[in-house]
Amino acid sequence: MAEPVREVVTIDGPAGVGKSTISRRVASQLGYTYLDTGAMYRAVAWYLQKNHVDIDNESAVAAALRKIVLKLLPSEHEDDDVGVLLNGEDISSLIRTPEMSMLASSASALPAVRDKLTAMQREAGENGNIVAEGRDTGTVVFPDARHKFFLDASPAARAARRARQLRERGEDVDEKKLLEMTIARDRQDRERAIAPLKKAEDAALVDTTDLSIDQVLETVLKTIRR
Repeated sequence: MAEPVREVVTIDGPAGVGKSTISRRVASQLGYTYLDTGAMYRAVAWYLQKNHVDIDNESAVAAALRKIVLKLLPSEHEDDDVGVLLNGEDISSLIRTPEMSMLASSASALPAVRDKLTAMQREAGENGNIVAEGRDTGTVVFPDARHKFFLDASPAARAARRARQLRERGEDVDEKKLLEMTIARDRQDRERAIAPLKKAEDAALVDTTDLSIDQVLETVLKTIRR
């Protein structure tokens, strides 16, 4: 007998495409829970770096993962990032950097990390009514989700958006370096052997390059409600 289709919305895509903002707003509109899988990988990457764990040493990574207790905190406003507690420490602001984004991509290619977090994500979606955002939520984590979307945009547009976000936080930005990191992250995510970034066959593709956040949100909600 086929598995029942769960009330899960998956929103995948490359870095800087607007997944987080759209996912939060879709969850808010539907009254669903927002699951930021990217924040989970960033948190693990931060922990491995802080504790000088050699990511090429599988047993060391596995041992480190057994010491991690991870909790996502709902944001107070739909446009705010979710909070992240790791072993009781609030690391929310520490994981939202371009450098940590690159480290998260490397960590997500590790089988032990992928297995642990995929299991956590599936447990979170056990009862449905969630919007899951990431890079493999529609292909690997929730292949039976009722609604799947893949957001995309040109690397230049995504780097410009990320630069704008960082400047709004008062940070200095080298936009050329940010574009290079965006392209490198794309290559790293798409070419990894485990759960590479790709569009699920049954996902709706939304090119956000020339669309506003409101236009993307309207497109996604119309598709879901149809």
